[in-house]
Amino acid sequence: MATQAVQNANTVAPGGFTPEQVQSISRALNSLLADVFALYIKTKNFHWHMSGPHFRDYHLLLDEQAAQVFAISDDIAERVRKIGGNTLRSIGEISKLQRIHDNEKPFVPAEEMLRELRDDNQALALNLREAHEITSQASDFATTSMIENWIDEAERRAWFLYESTR
Repeated sequence: MATQAVQNANTVAPGGFTPEQVQSISRALNSLLADVFALYIKTKNFHWHMSGPHFRDYHLLLDEQAAQVFAISDDIAERVRKIGGNTLRSIGEISKLQRIHDNEKPFVPAEEMLRELRDDNQALALNLREAHEITSQASDFATTSMIENWIDEAERRAWFLYESTR
C-alpha cells in the first residue's frame, strides 16, 4: 500500500493535473515570476532615482506600482507549488527566465523611465495572456482566474504611466 501511494504521488499532482500539465503551467508561471521580479526591481530602481519637476508624484506612483507588482509574486510561486511544480530558487534563475529587460543606466530622464515602465507593463500583460492560454488549455481555472486579474492590473499600470507622459 505504501508503494502505491508513492507511485501515485509521482504521477498525479495535488491539483489533479498530469505531469505534462504541471510542467507546462509551471514553466509559464516561473517565467511570469521572473518577469514580475525584474519589473519590481526596475520599478523600484526608477522610484529611487526619480528626479525632476514631478518628482513627488512620480516617486509615489512608482512606489505604489512596485508594491502592486511585488504583491503578486507570492501568489504566482504558491500557485506553482499548489499544482505540484517547483518554482524559482535564485537570482540566477530569474535572470535566465526574465523577459523584462533591466536598465542599469546611471541616469534616465523621468519621462523615459515612465515610457519604459509603460512598455514593460504592456509586455507583462502580453506574457500573462500567453500564460492564460496555457492554463486555460489545462482547465486550470484557479490560475486562469488569477491571471485575468493580473492582466487588468498590468493594463491599469500601463494606462497610468501612459497618461503621465501625455
